[in-house]
Amino acid sequence: MKNFKYLFLIFPFLLTSCITTKDVRYLQPSESLVINEEGLVPYNIPVYRITKNDILNLNIVTTPKGDAAQFYSSYNTSGGMNTGGATNTAASGAGGAAGSRGGNMNFYFNGLRVDSNGDINVFGIGYIKAEGRTLDEITKELQEKVNENFQEGKSEVRLNTDGITYYILGDVETTGLSGEKVAHKNTLTITEALAINGGLNRTIDKKEVVIHRKLPEGVKIAKIDLTREDLMNSPFYYVQNGDEIYLNTRAKSLNGFGKDPIQTLTTGVSVITTALSIYLLLKNL
Repeated sequence: MKNFKYLFLIFPFLLTSCITTKDVRYLQPSESLVINEEGLVPYNIPVYRITKNDILNLNIVTTPKGDAAQFYSSYNTSGGMNTGGATNTAASGAGGAAGSRGGNMNFYFNGLRVDSNGDINVFGIGYIKAEGRTLDEITKELQEKVNENFQEGKSEVRLNTDGITYYILGDVETTGLSGEKVAHKNTLTITEALAINGGLNRTIDKKEVVIHRKLPEGVKIAKIDLTREDLMNSPFYYVQNGDEIYLNTRAKSLNGFGKDPIQTLTTGVSVITTALSIYLLLKNL
C-alpha cells in the first residue's frame, strides 16, 4: 500500500498532460466573432498585390481572323503554341505543378517575370509596372495597349497567376502535409488549405500557427489560432499566393505525452513502474 501512494501522485500530472477538446477543435465559438445584421460573417479577403520575382500568365484572345502574334513574340508563347485566335505569352505564378525541386520548370523559363524594378516586359508593348498592383489593374492597362492594335471589343487580355501557391512546414508526423501546394482557385481559406492536404494531427499546436506573408513592402509575420471562430474575421484566414504556413509541435507531444489519453496513461504508468523497479533494486542491494 505504501508504494501505491505514488500512483496517486501521477494522476494530476496525467491530467495536465492530456490534450483536451479545446485544444483540437477547429473554430470554436467566440464572443468576439463579428457578424452582420443578417447573421453572416463578412468576407475579409485581402487583394493579392504583385511582388518582385512573381511569374504571371498572360493570354491575348482575339477573333478567329485576328493575329495577336503580329506584335507578340512567338518565342514567348507557352510551348510555342499559337492556335485559334489566342496567343499565350507567359505562364504561372510562384508555383505551378510541383516537381522534385518545387515550382514548374516550363513556367519558370516561359513565364512573364516581374523583374528587380517591379516591371514586366511584354513583347510588342514594352515595360509595364507590376509591383504593388493587382492583377485587375495591370490587366486594364494591358487591355488599353492591346486596343491600340485591335478594334475595341475584338480582343481580350487575360492575366493570372497559376492559382494560389503556398507552402506548409510541419513536424515529422506531418510529412504528407508539408511541402509546396498549388490550389487552382480564386480564394482559399486556411481551413480549406489544410483540409485539401488531410488536416492536422494532434501533435500540432493549433493555437500557434505561424504565417509568413509576402507583400510588396516585405514579409509580414502573423500568428493565428485555429481553435477560435473569430479567425474568420482575420485577413490571414484567407491564404494568399506565396504564403508560408508553419505548424509547431506541442511541447507535450515532444515529451511523449498528450497525443491521446491512452498513450499518456501508458507512458505515465511506464515511468512509475520503471521508477519503482529502480527504487526496489537499489533498496535490496
